[in-house]
Amino acid sequence: MSTSDAATPDHPDHSTVRSLLRLWPYVRPVRARLFGAAAVAVVASCLSLVFPLILKWMVDGPVAGHDPAGVWLGALYLLLLGIAEAGLFGLRRWLVARPLAGVEADMRAGLYAHLQRLPVAFHDRWASGQLLSRATTDLMLVRMFLAFPLTFLLVNGVTILAGIAIMLAQQWTLGLVLLAPAVPVMVVCWLFERRYSEVARRAQDQVGDLTTVVEESVLGIRIIKGFGRHRSQARAFRELSGTLRGTELAKARLLASIWGVIVTLPEFAIGAALVLGTVQVADGRLSAGTLVAFLSTALALRWPVDSIGFLLAMSQEAGTATERYFEVMNATPESDTPAAQADTAVRAAGVTTGQEAVPAKALESAALSAPGDTAEARDDRRAAGRSARAADGEGGLRFHGVEFRYPDAPADAAPVLARIDLHVRPGESMALVGATGTGKTTLTALVPRLHEVTSGRITLDGRDITAMPREELRELVAVAFEEPTLFSATVGENVLMGAPGPAGRAELDRALSVAQADFAHTLPEGTDTQVGEQGLSLSGGQRQRLALARAVVGRPRFLVLDDPLSALDVHTEAAVEAALRRVLAETTALIVAHRPSTVLLADRVALISGGRVAAVGTHHELLRTHAEYAHLMSGAEEDDR
Repeated sequence: MSTSDAATPDHPDHSTVRSLLRLWPYVRPVRARLFGAAAVAVVASCLSLVFPLILKWMVDGPVAGHDPAGVWLGALYLLLLGIAEAGLFGLRRWLVARPLAGVEADMRAGLYAHLQRLPVAFHDRWASGQLLSRATTDLMLVRMFLAFPLTFLLVNGVTILAGIAIMLAQQWTLGLVLLAPAVPVMVVCWLFERRYSEVARRAQDQVGDLTTVVEESVLGIRIIKGFGRHRSQARAFRELSGTLRGTELAKARLLASIWGVIVTLPEFAIGAALVLGTVQVADGRLSAGTLVAFLSTALALRWPVDSIGFLLAMSQEAGTATERYFEVMNATPESDTPAAQADTAVRAAGVTTGQEAVPAKALESAALSAPGDTAEARDDRRAAGRSARAADGEGGLRFHGVEFRYPDAPADAAPVLARIDLHVRPGESMALVGATGTGKTTLTALVPRLHEVTSGRITLDGRDITAMPREELRELVAVAFEEPTLFSATVGENVLMGAPGPAGRAELDRALSVAQADFAHTLPEGTDTQVGEQGLSLSGGQRQRLALARAVVGRPRFLVLDDPLSALDVHTEAAVEAALRRVLAETTALIVAHRPSTVLLADRVALISGGRVAAVGTHHELLRTHAEYAHLMSGAEEDDR
């Protein structure tokens, strides 16, 4: 199955007009310039219909009367009209260029911002190439539609109607001859619209597939070269390119067919009108000037008629591009629950909620909002609040009957996590240990709400995380994943991304020291060194240490570490663990661990088996009392040796 099949829903019959109307909120701020540009273009196009009238006057007047001065005067009129027409079309271009570039930029920025708010489950389903193609190719098609087809469908329509009216006024019989192809042309356009829309959608989805393959090949170039798979990858790329080529040829055939009809039928009509008009001139029923004006008007309408085909094609492509854009924009973003929103409002007002009526919670709430306090005083009160909560047995990180299944899992599938009851006390570190696939990483992803629990609840210092604004939650909880991700930025910018507010050099140096990432100072430009895409210019251990530094730089109250030391050598791991112990003494931590050395960082250990908590205790207790844990640790010890 192609990525487009996997990433996008079925495409039911749709209306191009309805799709394009959804652009109105983006266009509305610049509507004055767009309407002005359309009016200017209508005037410019209608000026072209004045040329035949001047020719009629010249033929029936100065030419018939052998008046050279009149001919030169007519030529001057034609020149001035041509200059005016060119100037007006240039003005139209000036009016639309800047605002439409702004519309495209706003839509792209809106798409990017929306992607940041979408849940992780959405990104798990969608291929990155499909999203990239919507942010680039599709928005370019939308801008091109707004700049040209949208205006000229109106302009050409007005020009055709005005031209027909002029021709009928000059000689209605010849006008009817030219109108004869109108009905078959409209039928062909209707059929073309339906078929071209389907092919255009298929081509745009295939561009997304191709973009995905290119991106994966670039990011995975080491794997491709390491396994000598460049030929098979090139072959797969050629197959996708060939499929796209076939679709583009199908589009070209459809466009050629409508152009053949739109160009041929009016040409036959003009030829018939020429013969009939010549006969009428010969019979004296029509002046030569009128025939010249009539045929000149008909020829002036050739471009508006001939352009219908590709204007409709561009409109269809813009319609499918708009549809693809809103497929992403319609996806439901992460949102704070009404409880979280109410909690935010109450905190902003400096009032405690009923949920926080107990003294321990009221103490911390006061720490968040008391005016005139120093940062140290607020931190002291927060610590006092956490201590009081700990005395009440409700502080720290707690899982209450948590169950989780992935949103796209079959209804009858067993949950990934079932009835998780776990309490990490304030200031305590707990290691999660279990065989591969038991749900340890999934459990850690629930704490910062990268995934939402299916049932049950998770609390931080007694507060349900679903009742907390996500921004506040993710300031409290810092994460470091086993697979570190770095951005195309400097080392310092990557690390300080983990700081909830402005952070300086001291915080950066401290975090690098804790993570034993002092190598950053020896890079060519120190911490201002660009690490490159995905940080692939660094080793795996270096990337992992920078990711750990990012997690600890903000001195988080809660720390979630997913096997953060797996890529380190034994000596570096020991140094990191020594520094990390100082950090863990000041925070509440949940650590996914596979090595005994990492497990020993934690105060207690939870054994996860089959998506459940099988046992909780210290490392040495579980070694003595639980065979599965002893088996896992014995295998890890052998791996370490």
